[in-house]
Amino acid sequence: MKLGDLGEDQLLDQLLPRLPLKKKAVVVVPGHDCAVVETHDRRKLLVLKTDCIIEGVHFSRGTNAFDVGWKAMMRPLSDFAATSAVPQFALITLMAPEQTELAWVKELYRGLRRAATRFEVSIVGGETSSTPGPIAISTSVVGFVEKDRWLSRRGGKVGDDLFVTGWLGGALKQKHLQFIPRIAESRWLTKNFSIHAMMDLSDGLGTDLPRLARASKVGFKIDTEKLPLTRGAKINNAISEGEDYELLFAISPRDRSRLERAWAKEFPNLSLTRIGSLNRKSAIGNRKLSSGYIHFQQSG
Repeated sequence: MKLGDLGEDQLLDQLLPRLPLKKKAVVVVPGHDCAVVETHDRRKLLVLKTDCIIEGVHFSRGTNAFDVGWKAMMRPLSDFAATSAVPQFALITLMAPEQTELAWVKELYRGLRRAATRFEVSIVGGETSSTPGPIAISTSVVGFVEKDRWLSRRGGKVGDDLFVTGWLGGALKQKHLQFIPRIAESRWLTKNFSIHAMMDLSDGLGTDLPRLARASKVGFKIDTEKLPLTRGAKINNAISEGEDYELLFAISPRDRSRLERAWAKEFPNLSLTRIGSLNRKSAIGNRKLSSGYIHFQQSG
């Protein structure tokens, strides 16, 4: 059996249960947006995330190097947003062929620095390595979240409303190279509301929503006609294209009106849309929901 026969989720199902864990210190088991573990600080939890981008998968040859660096830093920060965590330190690993132009690498790091500065993240080290190709950049980030504010995918409840921030289908307009993680919005949400579950939309609603539902052990129902579409995008783009880096979260319907009013006041230039709800697992009505991006089963 090859990786292409499994896809990312089934591969992780086989690998993650065999990882050695000090379970008393692990707050969120592997398989969520970030690792969350206990520390000696009783008020805060340590949050860790590593992510990578690869030429030919996450960016094409000829892409502006600044944009590549920006994306390499912002991808793990989007997972921090999904956890409502504050990033602090980053490590960068660059793997590139020996014929790579120095000017390209300098511009790559300019993008990394600019993105890190946006969220007051210090780049404290990393690694470089030669490779036959393609170019790959791995970014590891460490930060914290208060014990009463951390989030994962697993807390959704039957009856919860499902909301998404922003507009979907934006990969068509190169949003995946220039996005800003919703850290400020996530921090505001957990300060003012009881959010039950949250994740960022990196692989597409059609892949990520079922992941949240599985982690929460519930089902879901969405109204595709209500999906907030980027101008020029179609419903299938919003479901399947991926790399929107918006937040998907579950919240009690009792908070719906207050949330919508407060959001419009706090973030007047960013949409917030109720797209559906969570229901009993036996009542999933979205078996025909198109899939988003699935690693090892799609290329380009």
